[in-house]
Amino acid sequence: MCECVYVMLLLVLGMMGAFGAEEEAALCRMLGSPDFPLLSKEGDITIGGAFSIHSQITKPTLSFTDTPKPLTCSRINFREFRFVQTMIFAIEEINNSSSLLPNITIGYKVFDSCGSTLSSMRAVMALMNGEERTLGKNCSSQSSVHAIIGASESSSTIVMLRTSGIFQIPVISHFATCACLSNRREYSSFFRTIPSDYYQSRALAKLVKHFGWTWVGAVRSDNDYGNNGMATFIKAAGQEGVCIEYSEAISRTDREQAARMVRVIRNGSARVLVAFLAQAEMDILLEEALKQNLTGLQWVGSESWITAGHLATKRHSGILTGSLGFTIRKSKIPGLREFLLQVNPSQNSQSNLLREFWEAAFGCTFQSRLHGQSQDRQCSGSERLEDIDNPFTDVSELRISNNVYKAVYAVAHAMHNMLKCRDNGEKLKNQSCILRDNLEPEQVLKNLQGVNFTLQSGERVYFDENGDPAAIYELVNWQRNQAGETVFVTVGSYDASLPKGKQFTMNGINMTWGAESLKRPQSVCSENCLPGFRQAVIKGKPVCCFSCIACAAGEISNSSDSAECSQCSLEYWSNEDHSQCVPKVVEFLSFEEIMGAVFTTFSLFGASLTLVVTFVFFRFRDSPLVKASNSDLSFLLLFSLTLCFLCSLTFIGQPSDWSCMLRHTAFGITFALCMSCILAKTIAVVIAFKARGPKNSVPQCSAPLQRMSVLGCTSLQVIVCVLWLTLAPPFSHKNTAHATEKIILECDVGSPIGFWAVLGYIGLLAMLCFILAFFARKLPDNFNEAKFITFSMLIFCAVWITFIPAYVSSPGKFTVAVEIFAILASSFGLLFCIFAPKCYIILLKPERNTKKHMMGKN
Repeated sequence: MCECVYVMLLLVLGMMGAFGAEEEAALCRMLGSPDFPLLSKEGDITIGGAFSIHSQITKPTLSFTDTPKPLTCSRINFREFRFVQTMIFAIEEINNSSSLLPNITIGYKVFDSCGSTLSSMRAVMALMNGEERTLGKNCSSQSSVHAIIGASESSSTIVMLRTSGIFQIPVISHFATCACLSNRREYSSFFRTIPSDYYQSRALAKLVKHFGWTWVGAVRSDNDYGNNGMATFIKAAGQEGVCIEYSEAISRTDREQAARMVRVIRNGSARVLVAFLAQAEMDILLEEALKQNLTGLQWVGSESWITAGHLATKRHSGILTGSLGFTIRKSKIPGLREFLLQVNPSQNSQSNLLREFWEAAFGCTFQSRLHGQSQDRQCSGSERLEDIDNPFTDVSELRISNNVYKAVYAVAHAMHNMLKCRDNGEKLKNQSCILRDNLEPEQVLKNLQGVNFTLQSGERVYFDENGDPAAIYELVNWQRNQAGETVFVTVGSYDASLPKGKQFTMNGINMTWGAESLKRPQSVCSENCLPGFRQAVIKGKPVCCFSCIACAAGEISNSSDSAECSQCSLEYWSNEDHSQCVPKVVEFLSFEEIMGAVFTTFSLFGASLTLVVTFVFFRFRDSPLVKASNSDLSFLLLFSLTLCFLCSLTFIGQPSDWSCMLRHTAFGITFALCMSCILAKTIAVVIAFKARGPKNSVPQCSAPLQRMSVLGCTSLQVIVCVLWLTLAPPFSHKNTAHATEKIILECDVGSPIGFWAVLGYIGLLAMLCFILAFFARKLPDNFNEAKFITFSMLIFCAVWITFIPAYVSSPGKFTVAVEIFAILASSFGLLFCIFAPKCYIILLKPERNTKKHMMGKN
């Protein structure tokens, strides 16, 4: 690594013109022996390729005394080798095309990055400087390639860009998804045909939230791809309300990390594992998971491994079946399978890569490589690739391979737009013209930004201002088919270009979950809070760990896992489960309930009893007792008492504006009429007895005068009621302040002054009656009516004086009940105290119903 840093420093200084010929020669020597491409072909223009053809690397021992030995790469990656052949296929297809780059051939140079930053550095240096190193030659001359396809990892791509970017050589990656590469200021020569992890990480967060997994584990590759992708996922997950139990990193060079990571996963409580891993790290983690028998997890993977065919085997099925993850859309490349099946070591007998591939594919060894190992089967070279099934020949999931295909065509279209010249070198009308011998990588870079074309499959290819393609993903689910093979079934999609809320969609296909379960797994820190409860965060723990607290009275939560309870509106209240708002109970004194029925019975009984007394008085109207009782006022009093009993009925039932006005005015006028009659009777009694004295000249109170007094006293109450109804009449009112759980439907008096004026006037009449009757209670007579009036007024005043505090303090319908009780009690008191003694004599003691007895002469 120190060597690479030093070389980079020399390159930068060379670009700045900081040294001369001797220093340039030193730079050439620092580059060391040249690296030769694993696969190459000459052409008019050249495209470089850097792929992780091998998945395992052995680092040499580094010291400061000896020249480091070359890195050793092993274990050929069939999937990556398919990418290489896809690049070659696309180049050959373009070379055979008459419409794209006619009369121009494309050559290629393919190097192995081994998934390592060190190998990637050597590969890009070789791609830029060619194969010859001559001391007298300027090492910073024109690059040997016009564009580079690769690499397959974000970290390797970044290393390549740090070097190639100085010379403005465009790099088009098919698999580097790190969001950091979208930084145009830092990576101005970078393009890619795979979407940025900026979108994939957010899509994964929405996926996890969609299935209700709020407590997940996370593992990542310890490189730019994993670290940047996981950082974006954790941020997006937090915005979606998903918590991360643990976040572990793994490096492909540290096996102990894998063992420790599996132990952390096993000890965690999260049942969903988000794996943002490159293929090499995924292989290492799976090997350790098999050793420790790690099963029962729901894996959510990134596009790096979620469609890797070499993982979809029976060996890994117990762990990975049911996995979910986003990947780019799959496509078809006509003719690719036939091209792949034609690959054979005989195409290039000098290519060690083709021979190595053949040996790995068929498990054999060529004669020249046996080295006495007679136990290995010898390769003949006539084996048929169509007879084997491995990731190289599998073209059913052409996703990343299609990215390679698009990258080659993007470079070709960019060059085609520049190389439109006539045979004599003249440019076509309104077209630019650059001779192929003068074509520079920087010119290709400028034209790549503007490419916009459509493949034969109908897929449109273009780059945005950051060099990224459109972010469209498919959601795949690992399922078993009838043959027991693992297949990748598309169950949804994600399109970042759509409005929020419409980006993530499911297509309704039945899914297989982790451990091949048909039931979706649950992965939460705390059990769901049922409707009627809210989440309360536990101090010191993530927000996904909470306790469930029942909503307070009047509040509800109508969904599971509600963060807050919502308050019901004014006329609604929570039900017993606190799961929904229901209309509040409307309370008023109705005829149907027991108390209302009792009051109705007593009211009708009182009115009926009054009518009976009226009938008795009418039947014995000519008797001395009735005549002595001032029959006119008695009948008027009985009429008013009947109305008093009946007016109590207006207080029962659902209040309305009209009933509220009727009940208060009827009460006020009928009781004023009643008190006016009693007052007139009392005055008549007092005047009559005073006039009987020998020296008393008090004028007699005639019947018309009595009626006029009654009418006058009642008229005053009528005037008060009319003013009350005109200025501020009573009205029905929904009282929600007195009781929060119910609505008290009551009559608001409108104007308190009007209400207390009506009540006060009745009280004034009652007090006058009481005072006059009290003074006349001992007048000499066998039948002194003033005595009974005094008793009735005592009861009346006691009832209404008690009524005031009871009326003010009684809640809801009991306020009305108190008022009805006062009306009935005072009415019964007047009826019994005034008329019961008279009825007793009339009906049971007729011998006392004589004029002599009335005069007290017997």
